[in-house]
Amino acid sequence: MPRRYVTLDVFTTRPFGGNPLAVVLDAQGLDDAAMQQIAREFNVSETVFVLPPKNKANRARIRIFTVAHEMPFAGHPTVGAAVLLALEDKLATGTLRIEETIGTITCEVAAQGATPAGARKGSAVFTAPRKGEIEEVNISRAACAEALSLDESDIGFDAHRPIVANAGVPFLFVPLADLTALARARPDEAAFIASLGGFGEALYLYTLDEEGDADFRARMFSPGLGTEEDPATGSAAAAFPWVLLDAENRVDGHHKVRIDQGFEMGRPSRVDLGFTVKGGQVTGATIGGGAVVIAEGVLHI
Repeated sequence: MPRRYVTLDVFTTRPFGGNPLAVVLDAQGLDDAAMQQIAREFNVSETVFVLPPKNKANRARIRIFTVAHEMPFAGHPTVGAAVLLALEDKLATGTLRIEETIGTITCEVAAQGATPAGARKGSAVFTAPRKGEIEEVNISRAACAEALSLDESDIGFDAHRPIVANAGVPFLFVPLADLTALARARPDEAAFIASLGGFGEALYLYTLDEEGDADFRARMFSPGLGTEEDPATGSAAAAFPWVLLDAENRVDGHHKVRIDQGFEMGRPSRVDLGFTVKGGQVTGATIGGGAVVIAEGVLHI
């Protein structure tokens, strides 16, 4: 049967930036194997399949597949799906509740059906579905440097250290000394699997943004899964507040952090992170960004 699909660029306000996403609407009747095959066919970092919600009070249920496997949660699919569903509903602003494998996620959306240039785009902010946590592991800077083809002096700044954090998806967070080190990073898959593979499948590199108007610049590699580089990684940003509090003193209250990613691969992206600190602990986090519709079509399967 024909099934509509839409592709979007997410965590950007302009076409050809951000992280590409495919969304298959009317996904009822597709089994796991079919969804995985379709995700491989689109060959973008993630593909979303929209299904009726289990709870009628929610807008939709979505399943998220990479080219290799299903994900319980991911940031740019959540933002992109929320914006697209708002456009489908002709909802200018409002709240959507979307069911994912990890749980139900609340999204605040703003959407434009058409701009003077004819674009369909919008933005969404969602509440992280679970609290992050730090895994107490001993990760050497030397092993990180070897896995990234860097010098040991390139690893870390101030009190920031390599650490594993998880807010739904585990990442090995590696702070780098400066933007030059970030640009020079080149993952060595064999070294990663040998030394760091036990700490998670993905490396999230970050450093202070010394040149732009963001707070941090980041890159994400997943050599264990064969992903060369991800342009924008919302699920890593969801765990980032716990990484920050491991290295910094943050006063109680609400904090806003801008993270730029994807510049080194020609896909500039911006993730807006918000989090609240109370009693020296993170009590909640939000992830936000824009999304732009790029293409629409029909799958004949």
